[in-house]
Amino acid sequence: MKSRTKILILLVSLLILSSNFYGCGYNTLVSMEEEVNSAWSQVENQYQRRADLIPNLVKTVEGSADFEKSVLTEVTDARSKVGQTQIDADDLSDPEKFQKFQESQDQLSGAISRLLLVVENYPTIKSNENFLQLQAQLEGTENRISVERRRFNEAVQAFNTKTRTFPTLITAKIFGFQEKQYFKSKEGSDEAPEVEFDFKKEEDKK
Repeated sequence: MKSRTKILILLVSLLILSSNFYGCGYNTLVSMEEEVNSAWSQVENQYQRRADLIPNLVKTVEGSADFEKSVLTEVTDARSKVGQTQIDADDLSDPEKFQKFQESQDQLSGAISRLLLVVENYPTIKSNENFLQLQAQLEGTENRISVERRRFNEAVQAFNTKTRTFPTLITAKIFGFQEKQYFKSKEGSDEAPEVEFDFKKEEDKK
């Protein structure tokens, strides 16, 4: 009889404990954190897709003998830096790592934009079918990056808000749920990059 009583008490205790966990928001935090991680994986996928397109883009453009080599070097170096600053879901609560990741990706975005702008000065490259296809793929990827970054920020906002709301904030502190970092708009991102063309060289070619 005593054994049955102990088992019954244990079962009731487990039931109460599980209901308390549900009420304190633990399961909700776990679910929302998984949503953040899932959104992050989509961001990574699009960034990787962009990085994979760059070698072919550079190869196509460098076929023009008089193309500004410094622009190609900038893109190549920026892509290399991106490869050295990768982070995973466990780093999303680390402000320093996340900032370095975003800075490297933003630098690559800027380098690609400048390359595409310089190409406007080279009709032969602009009419290259391979280049046109790569340009379209890059533009599509940039759009998807923007979409996935927005979805990631939305998931992070929901998670961060939950971790700061009573009584869930108590659960978050007890179980170590930490605030996630957002993607932030790059200062001056709404302005077109300035590019200086070598007009003297163009005059010499005429």
